[in-house]
Amino acid sequence: MEDTPATTVAQPQGRRERNKLRVKNRIYEAALDLFTQKGYDQTSVDEITEKADVARGTFFNHFQRKEDLIAEWGEQRRLQLRRGLDAEGIPHTQVKDIRVALSRCMSILAAVSLENPLQTKAVLTAWVRAGFPLHEQPYVAHMFGEFIEAGQRIGDISQDVDACLAGNLLRDVYLGTLYRWTQTPEGRADLEADLQSACATLLDGLLPRCPSTK
Repeated sequence: MEDTPATTVAQPQGRRERNKLRVKNRIYEAALDLFTQKGYDQTSVDEITEKADVARGTFFNHFQRKEDLIAEWGEQRRLQLRRGLDAEGIPHTQVKDIRVALSRCMSILAAVSLENPLQTKAVLTAWVRAGFPLHEQPYVAHMFGEFIEAGQRIGDISQDVDACLAGNLLRDVYLGTLYRWTQTPEGRADLEADLQSACATLLDGLLPRCPSTK
C-alpha cells in the first residue's frame, strides 16, 4: 500500500540491527510484489525467499507465518494514516471541525490505497479472507471513536451518541467501501469520492439537525 515502506517507525542505530531491518524489508517487499503479481494463495514462502535472495530459515527469523506479512501490511497502513494526520496537524484527541477531520482521514486512507492500487487489491483481499477484520485490534475504529469524542467536546456531535459504536460504524463504512472498490474494474470507481460520500452520509445521522424554519 505504499512505496515499500520501512517496517519500523524509528531506524535502529546499531549496524547489526540495521542489517536485520534491511533483510526484513527485502522479504516484505518481495512478498508484496509476488502477492500482487500472482496472488497471495498462489505465492509460497520458497518463492518469497528466492525473490528476496535469502535462506528459508532467514524468512522465519523475521516472520513466523506467511500471514504475518499481511499483518505487517495492515500495520504499515495504520502508520501511514497516523503520520499523514500528524503532518497536517490533526490530533485525533482534539479537533476544531469533526467533518474536516474525518474528511481528511478518508482522503489519507484513499491516498494510501491508491499509491499502489493493484497491490492494495491483492493484499486486502487476502487480509479479508484470512479473517484479520474479525480478530485484529480495530485500531482505526478506536481512532475514529476518539474523533467522535472530540466532536462531542466541541459540540459538533450529540452527547447521546455512543462514540465507540460510531467509531466502529465509521470503520465498517471505510472497510466496506474499500473492499467494494477492490471488486470493481480498474478506473471504474473513484475511491476517495466514495469514501467521502459514505462518511458524509453517516455523519448526517450523527450531527445535530438544524431546526426546521417554516
